[in-house]
Parts: sequence; C-alpha cells; structure tokens
Amino acid sequence: MIKTISIEILTTAEKIELMEKLWTDISALASYSPPDWHGEELASRRGAVKEGKTTYTNWEQAKKEIRYEMIS
Repeated sequence: MIKTISIEILTTAEKIELMEKLWTDISALASYSPPDWHGEELASRRGAVKEGKTTYTNWEQAKKEIRYEMIS
C-alpha cells in the first residue's frame, strides 16, 4: 500500500529527515549498487583533500550546520 505525502507542507528539516530515511531504506537493499560516477567523485574529492586543496566536515557536523543555517 502506498501512502501519499504532501511534501509541500513539510518543513525543510522534515524533508531532509524524510530523504535520510529513504536513503537508509534504499541503501539497505542487497540489489542496490551505486552508480560508477559516485566512486569516481569520491576519489576526486579524497584526492583534493590529500593535496590540501579542500577540507571536509563529517556528516553529523554538516547536518548541524545545515540545520543552523535553516533557522538563522
């Protein structure tokens, strides 16, 4: 059974939470494998960090920063 959700009425934080739940569910499927370009992009970003061209923030910190920006 499919339930209809009116995403237009959700807050940005609720939409992000919904996306996180969807991704967790999809990525748990044994039949799912990410597209090749995902690995290529990750390798490119790791190379940029290694070369000192950029830095990164862990996901938990990034979510806090995003949520802070949404309420500011």
